[in-house]
Amino acid sequence: MLWSDSKRLEFGLDCEIVGMSEIKRRRLEELDVKCHSDTMVGEYVPFYFCPRSIMLYILYMGNHPDLSYRGGQGPILHLQADLETAIQWANEKNIRWAFSDINAGTRAAQFYDDLSQLNDVINWSAVEATDWCDAAIQEYKQAEFLIYESFPLGFVEKIGVCNNRIRDRVIDKLGDTPSLEVSVEKEWYY
Repeated sequence: MLWSDSKRLEFGLDCEIVGMSEIKRRRLEELDVKCHSDTMVGEYVPFYFCPRSIMLYILYMGNHPDLSYRGGQGPILHLQADLETAIQWANEKNIRWAFSDINAGTRAAQFYDDLSQLNDVINWSAVEATDWCDAAIQEYKQAEFLIYESFPLGFVEKIGVCNNRIRDRVIDKLGDTPSLEVSVEKEWYY
């Protein structure tokens, strides 16, 4: 499973923290998922709708004052999964899910749990943009899909990595997981 930050803390999981601590705290303590108002953003496993996220760029630059992680983008994996399959599974298991129109870590984010609203709410040209200097594009590029508490690794269809060395390490760690594609996706990185 991939675990939400709240579950990571509950289970005492030891891992490298990549995000900014203040944003992680806000997602856990202040920002509720308005369509599931008794839950906080940090209780969900987050996914961007695109590779080459703005957060990845921040990791690549490695100079943000609120970031303690300084390992660069090289070790960062992109996990690709099918949205509709994940939602179907969540609905069958009565697991909450949502998507945000912008970065779910902001107070301005709106949340939705109706898949029919996806194309009306997500600004796909911003999500797909490679030039995101415009502040409006930045916010919309960071739209997120959220699934409550955990996400089964079995739904990951592909792992994108930045180079052959990382690909080999991932394949070695996965062992006998024949259905999972691991490929070098240089265009997904900066």
